[in-house]
Amino acid sequence: MAQLQSTSITGSFNLAATTANTGSCGYMWFNTSTNKLQYSYYGAAWAAGGAMITARYNLAGAGTNTAALVFGGRSPTRSCTETYNGTSWSAGGALSTARYFLAGAGTNTAALAFGGFIPPATRVTCTEAYNGTSWSAGGAMITVRQLLAGAGTNTAALAFGGQSPTIGTTACTETYNGTSWSAGGAMITARMQLAGAGTNTAALAFGGYCNPGTAGNTESYNGTSWTAGGALSTARRSLAGAGTNTAALAFGGGYAPQVCACTETYNGTSWTAGGALSTARNNLAGAGTNTAALAFGGATPTAVTCTETYSIGFQTCTP
Repeated sequence: MAQLQSTSITGSFNLAATTANTGSCGYMWFNTSTNKLQYSYYGAAWAAGGAMITARYNLAGAGTNTAALVFGGRSPTRSCTETYNGTSWSAGGALSTARYFLAGAGTNTAALAFGGFIPPATRVTCTEAYNGTSWSAGGAMITVRQLLAGAGTNTAALAFGGQSPTIGTTACTETYNGTSWSAGGAMITARMQLAGAGTNTAALAFGGYCNPGTAGNTESYNGTSWTAGGALSTARRSLAGAGTNTAALAFGGGYAPQVCACTETYNGTSWTAGGALSTARNNLAGAGTNTAALAFGGATPTAVTCTETYSIGFQTCTP
C-alpha cells in the first residue's frame, strides 16, 4: 500500500502529531459512507471501551484487555469488584476488606488483592484471593503498606514499593506462594505511587514518587534482586502499567491537579513514546500486554468510569 501524506490539511487535525509516535506515514481518503475525509495509518492507538459501573480511582486491576478485573478504589463502597469481557463491565463479588491504594495481580477469575488503605488512617497487610465469584482471605503481608505495585499471578505474586506508617516510602519486596508472603530483594530506589508489570521472577517497576520528587526510574527483578533499567521519558507518579519486564507499557499518571495522557513502551532497555490516552488521568489501573492493554478508572481530577483499549495495527481517524 502506497504511503501518501497530504500537505493541504486544515482545521484542528494535526497529521504530524498523529503519526509522530507510529514510525509510519499514512494516507488520506474520502469515506463515501460518512461523507467525511479520513486518515489511515499503521501504528498504536487507544480506543474507547465500555464504561465501568462505578467511577473510582486509586483502584487495582488484573487480567487482560478482554478479560479484566477491577477492585477496590476510592468510590462510595471501596469494596466493589467488576469484570470486563472486552465490551462491557459486570458486577462481581465484593472485597471482604473495603480499601484503596491497594495492588493486584493475576487474572479475572484468579486474582490477588493486597495491601492498601482504610480511611481515616489505617494501612493494611491483608491479602484476598478471587475465584471469579467471591473473595477469600489469604496470608497477611509482612510489611503494612499502601500505594504499592504488584505483578505475577494469584499463587506467585510480587509486591514492591509503597508507603508504610513505620518506615515511610519503602523499597521492600515480598513474594507470595498462594499461602504466605516471604521477603525478597529490596528495590534500588524506595518509592510509592509506582507501576509494575511482569511476573514474580521477572518483574518491572517504573515511575512513582521517591523523596524528594517524582521518579522516572525503571528497575527489573529476576526473582532475587533488582537492577536498573532505562528511565521513563516522562517521569511521573500515579501511573498504570501492563505487559512484561521486557515488553511493558506505561500510561497515564501525574499529580493532582495535573494529569498525563502519555504512553510509553519498554523493550527491556529503553522507553519510547506510544499513542496518547484519549482521556488524560492519574491514579488509574491497567491490565493486558504492551500491544493489547486496558486502561480503566482514574481521576481527571474527578473519578471517572472510562475504559480504553490499546492496540497496534491499522488505525483510522477523522480530521
